[in-house]
Amino acid sequence: MINADFTVEPANWTADSADLRRVRNAVFVIEQAVPEDEEWDEFDAVSQHVIARDPAGQPIGTGRLTPKGTIGRMAVVLDWRGRGVGDSILRVLLELARTRHFKTIEIHAQSHAQAFYERAGFEAYGEEFEECGILHRHMRIAIPAWEPRHASPIPAHDENLLTASNRETTRAAVLAVLATARREACIYMRELEADIYDHAEVIEALKQIAIAGPNSSVRILIQAPTGARADGHRLVALSQRLSSSFAFRTPIEEIDQQYAGCFVISDRGGWFERTLASRFDGEGSTRGPGRKAQLQEMFNAVWERSVELTEMRRLEI
Repeated sequence: MINADFTVEPANWTADSADLRRVRNAVFVIEQAVPEDEEWDEFDAVSQHVIARDPAGQPIGTGRLTPKGTIGRMAVVLDWRGRGVGDSILRVLLELARTRHFKTIEIHAQSHAQAFYERAGFEAYGEEFEECGILHRHMRIAIPAWEPRHASPIPAHDENLLTASNRETTRAAVLAVLATARREACIYMRELEADIYDHAEVIEALKQIAIAGPNSSVRILIQAPTGARADGHRLVALSQRLSSSFAFRTPIEEIDQQYAGCFVISDRGGWFERTLASRFDGEGSTRGPGRKAQLQEMFNAVWERSVELTEMRRLEI
């Protein structure tokens, strides 16, 4: 018998593609006979995905929020329907929409699921239409202005939960993750953000990791390395002084360069992720080994196919 407990958490298309595809393939391609070439589209790589998992960590549900403010690809595997998984996925997606300051969210709801979305506050409009051979309705919901909340829509241990919505809270979340590190931290970023990584407290936290022992390491992936060459950046200066502990690489594969988010993880299960590096909104945990492991797997894969930034060692600060 399946335990009724489950979790819903943010997912990344690069790191979690196999699990997301597993659910959607079972529900849409196999069960509903949606053609594969219509199920997967260009929005998958740029959308914010969420995934529901059973107690064993197996994927049981999915959903996504596109940059255009549309919720879609809501799916729950057969054995888990009627247990609140879909409701939880939808709540997480709507909360993510609030943090991204969307005023209205649209959905192309399958007609048989119209009542489900109406219970969540969506309103149908327009005529019924067919998509992938299935009848649908246009539906939408107004999103209240976002305010930071103590409660998270993602089931988690509250004392370990990290949420951020501005520069200060993002910096605090990064510091909280770095504080959990014993000997290793990994950072995946668009560029070396001065607001976060040129701050004295963050520099000190990274220094403590780097000098913790002979096998300590701080590995940093930078998509836009030219931004790191600004004179006076303290992280670059620190990495030059402790060069045996710091390593920089930059992704060269197109799929890696298209990744829109950023994150920091520690070797003790801490993680903090921003699904859009251009925004400060993010979430994480100081003790979230499941999500940390997923991000670590993604980081390691990208690290292996990236090239070393040897010029970082030659910068004169």
